[in-house]
Amino acid sequence: MIKTDILIIGAGPTGLFTVFEAGLLKLRCHLIDALPQPGGQCSEIYPKKPIYDIPAYPEILAGDLTKNLMEQIKQFEPGFTLGERADTIEKQEDGTFIVTTNKGTKHQAPVVAIAGGLGSFEPRKPKLENIAKFEDNGVEYMIKEPELYRDKDVVIAGGGDSALDWSIFLTDVAKSVTLIHRRNEFRGALDSVEKVQELKNLGKINLITPAEVKGILGDDKVTGVVVEQKDKEPFIIDTDHFIPLFGLAPKLGPIANWGLEIEKNAIKVNNALDYQTNVPGIYAIGDVNTYPGKLKLILCGFHEATLMCQSAYQRIHPDKKYVMKYTTVGGVEGFDGTKKEAPKAVVKAIE
Repeated sequence: MIKTDILIIGAGPTGLFTVFEAGLLKLRCHLIDALPQPGGQCSEIYPKKPIYDIPAYPEILAGDLTKNLMEQIKQFEPGFTLGERADTIEKQEDGTFIVTTNKGTKHQAPVVAIAGGLGSFEPRKPKLENIAKFEDNGVEYMIKEPELYRDKDVVIAGGGDSALDWSIFLTDVAKSVTLIHRRNEFRGALDSVEKVQELKNLGKINLITPAEVKGILGDDKVTGVVVEQKDKEPFIIDTDHFIPLFGLAPKLGPIANWGLEIEKNAIKVNNALDYQTNVPGIYAIGDVNTYPGKLKLILCGFHEATLMCQSAYQRIHPDKKYVMKYTTVGGVEGFDGTKKEAPKAVVKAIE
């Protein structure tokens, strides 16, 4: 059983910033996310795309925003359960909640903050008749352990950043890498497109465009894929792994069955006070929530996280009164023993 003060469902920017605001209140956090790394969409879908509306950053790459947030919360030593989806929630007699993931990992906390963005992300799967049979037997929709592909033949399908970046990465791991895309043009960072072009010219990536995978071969495991290329007869590529990287589709998922008030696939909250749901002790912040005037912006999620943590503190410590101190005055004292603070003023007489 993993125990913490605030259990955060979702490790995107809003969930990560919650750790910082909670840490200022001496509250510990643990985060659950279905994705294999923190950052939500910023890490998984558009890490190399610029964001222009983060205060004090005229422009910042989504991946760099995640790195900065991780650095900002390092002092507060958050725990992470990654690659697992929050499935069920049970309220205990003492008022705490137990959240269990799809892999059976249990977490207990007096406060649950749902910061799931647009929901849990489900991979967009190609419409191939027998694909379910090969899932985890040669078909993977996310790359969690690159070493799985060591000295293996790999076929990747897709035309975005994930397909490009993993094709580049796996050239140093896999025996062979084939990248298939239904168009000649790729929607990804220019440096990634140019790198794939370079690796293709060097014979390290087999690039097939415009083409699509139309079938998977094998008995218990993948042994090959059937490819249809424009103006050519269908052909077979022998492979150990087929990785379709067509992006992720957001879904509210099991959270929709937690007894929360839902409106248009979002969780209704009390925005006049603390972003609490209709279930006391469960909050929803960021893109996952809805209320009159709601804007789905990262900076709004940061604001909601800040107010939510104040309410969570009162719930956890009903007999204490928190006196807010500005970080410019009190500094930031981490759970790891470190402290960030402004340099002390020099006391010296003027003669």
